[in-house]
Amino acid sequence: MTSEEPLRLDFLPWEYARKASEEERGRQTERQARLGGSVELGTDVYVAESAAVYCYELRMGERSYIAAHAYVTGQIVLGSDSTINPFTTVRGRITIGDGVRIGAHTSLLGFNHGTAPGQPIFKQPHTALGITIGDDVWIGSNVTILDGVTIGPHTIIGAGAVVTRDIPANTIAAGNPARILRSRTPEDTMPTSSPAAATSSASPATELPERLTAFAAKARDQVDDLLQRCWDGVRFVDRPGLDHEPAIRPWCDAVEIADVLLRRTPAGHTRDDLVRRLHARQDPDTGLVSPGDLSDAGLDLPSDAKLSVLEGPASYHILCVGYALQVLDSSFEHRIRTDFTPDELDNLPWARRAWSAGSSIDGLGTAIARNLHDHKESGPIETLMGWLTIAADPTTGAWGQPHPDDGWLQVVNGFYRLTRGTYAQFGLPLPYPEQAVTTVLAHSNDRRMFTGDNYNSCNVLDVIHPLWLARKQTSYGEQDGRRWAEQQLRAILDRWVDGAGFAFAPDGTDDRSIPGLQGTEMWLAIIWLLSDYLGHSDALGYRPRGVHRPEPLVSLR
Repeated sequence: MTSEEPLRLDFLPWEYARKASEEERGRQTERQARLGGSVELGTDVYVAESAAVYCYELRMGERSYIAAHAYVTGQIVLGSDSTINPFTTVRGRITIGDGVRIGAHTSLLGFNHGTAPGQPIFKQPHTALGITIGDDVWIGSNVTILDGVTIGPHTIIGAGAVVTRDIPANTIAAGNPARILRSRTPEDTMPTSSPAAATSSASPATELPERLTAFAAKARDQVDDLLQRCWDGVRFVDRPGLDHEPAIRPWCDAVEIADVLLRRTPAGHTRDDLVRRLHARQDPDTGLVSPGDLSDAGLDLPSDAKLSVLEGPASYHILCVGYALQVLDSSFEHRIRTDFTPDELDNLPWARRAWSAGSSIDGLGTAIARNLHDHKESGPIETLMGWLTIAADPTTGAWGQPHPDDGWLQVVNGFYRLTRGTYAQFGLPLPYPEQAVTTVLAHSNDRRMFTGDNYNSCNVLDVIHPLWLARKQTSYGEQDGRRWAEQQLRAILDRWVDGAGFAFAPDGTDDRSIPGLQGTEMWLAIIWLLSDYLGHSDALGYRPRGVHRPEPLVSLR
């Protein structure tokens, strides 16, 4: 064997799966063992000895390869039968689908430098939105793809292109900057997103609204059975048969489900009795709602309750109890204490748990809004909104930073909770709507966050509500948002379980895959938001009036 022979597969890696000798496979096993970081490799994967691969996370599907002298760093997900050819640079947070071909000397740059004036570039912080490449994409040689770009499936990018904006599915694009040259979809063929769409005799303009109308009619017919299933004779429970502590939220979810579909209280329950129970858990001193039981045996308020508007279950109870009372034409009896300092907001866990930090802001904002709505007391709204404006990141439009373990999940989910309880609830404009849309769309293309246990009502809601809210100010990213919204809408309509409703995580592997009240309440609101974003919400014949209502609780514009 000559000294050149070991390099042959580096430049011709497609031969590895079919022709590699036992000796060559042994050398490749040794090569893969030297890869650092978190590594997950499929069968017949090849990583060139001469490639510079320094990833803190690398996932490669079966029969994929990284060829000679490629430069690969960061968090890389490469699907099956996908190829990074010689002298290609792939850096940052990059997700590449199945069957993707990336030509030689191409650069995918999933990060950027800050450009604020007054500071040298090398001292500027890095930003990273990530790059997503769909399935069955061909990227020619000498292409440059910049941070934040999504390329849809079945797309071709011509050699030498510089891609600065998203490229939709089934298109051919080229140039600097890249622009769409033509479609790859035959004019006489309409692409479909589901078997139901493919077999429907209705036109594309009417098929989805007709499905929505049929779904809403079925849900109305079954809502009493669904609620009865979650009534154990003493209290509402989220999912029957599970050993959970008695909780307040199932009562609120039951009230909202009956209201949104039937505009009445749950069968067998009067408005006055439900209001009595919800009032009973509000602490007169703090105005917060203590966790516990709303059955007759559990209505006494504990004397040692330690409640906070910024953390714990009492924070969410401001939302669910306050809105349940509102749809019952009632309100909190006592004002909610909303004392806080900017330092307390600074010290929320923005760096790693932006979701938790955003939920604290949601609870605080809702408490201020409820006091204004229910008791005509304005509270420290200027202090809160001033802090949020100063703390917002102008490059991402959000609060918090992404993390290698879960990408933008914490930031986007925290953005939803924070903006729901403040900007949306007060009818105020977002500070950086286009940047926020870019961040949310980048997260929406992270397939890890929308499959298996991660395909759940929280993760979908926390994308569609920000897109829906931002569109009040801008049409930026709407084409990609509509594509995602339609995909999600078609997927969830088929996951309704007759007589039981929706599961929180319909494709999950734990008890969250069991249909229940929380999943049903949330998915009904999500379906309305998805439909409204697509212009089809009238077909449902319902409109949420509770936690997920589209109107501000109080308008400060």
